[in-house]
Amino acid sequence: MTTSRPDQPAAPYVLPDGPRTASRYDFLLGGKDNLHDDRASAEALTKAFPDIGTAVHELRRYMHRAVRYLVAEAGVRQLIDIGVGIPKPPNVHDLAHRYAPGTRIVYVDHDPIVMAHARALLTPGEGCAPIDYLEADLRNPHDILTSPALRSLDHDQPVGLLILAVLHFIPDDEHPADLVRALLDGLPPGSHVAISHTTFDPLPAEVRAKLDALPPGRHGTFQARTFDQVAALVDGLDLVPPGLVPISHWRPDLNRDGDELAEPAKAAGYAVIARTPPGTRHPARSSRNTGPAQRTAQPVSTPQPQEARP
Repeated sequence: MTTSRPDQPAAPYVLPDGPRTASRYDFLLGGKDNLHDDRASAEALTKAFPDIGTAVHELRRYMHRAVRYLVAEAGVRQLIDIGVGIPKPPNVHDLAHRYAPGTRIVYVDHDPIVMAHARALLTPGEGCAPIDYLEADLRNPHDILTSPALRSLDHDQPVGLLILAVLHFIPDDEHPADLVRALLDGLPPGSHVAISHTTFDPLPAEVRAKLDALPPGRHGTFQARTFDQVAALVDGLDLVPPGLVPISHWRPDLNRDGDELAEPAKAAGYAVIARTPPGTRHPARSSRNTGPAQRTAQPVSTPQPQEARP
């Protein structure tokens, strides 16, 4: 992928005449808001990795657990969801408002079709806090942080930043760790970031070979990352227990459906929630000049759970 010059707009990581990442994800989840190219891409990925259906459902289940932790346990009352995707209940606001109706939500996505769906379908229930919508690109943190949607938040209170199943679409030459840090630097102290990211680490060699052989021009930009590469995205932050782990192993006690844990080789992802220290801004640090996060990073204490609404 060619990196654009500063005077040029960033190249899209959704193909203009091919599959849309959100619509392909919708198809893999059993949705209907997808087109032929989306389905063809999903079917090619499934042929290379037959457990991809399990993987996308684990990404979705982690979103449920992450929102529950942030709102019901950590007491966060402001969430920014970057990479909204095609709406599929329960969505972030449905879950957040279940635990705290006053939670403010800002939905962000760079895809105008996704945002049209969001504005039409992602609406708060009666008595719940309003929702803001922002069409913006993760790769332009300044545009997100200075938007009217974010100015409406309380900048004296922590924010929960959700970057779920998005960063694996950002290649190394666009410095995803710097993007995460830039966003956190613009948020109040004590803010959290929840990340989920695809990995090939637990996959058999033959499956990795098939996935690596897929022509990128037909499926959009994609980069699976190793444990250490994902850890670098949260380097210097306090990791919420259990830290960076296979996605199905992040706080499975928060599952509401009672399903068994998916094997790491089927889930093919990592999950982590990290927090900036309260009372201080997270120091801006370049991922190009720092090493990966320590596996034994000091965990933060977990607040006592709050009573959830039925």
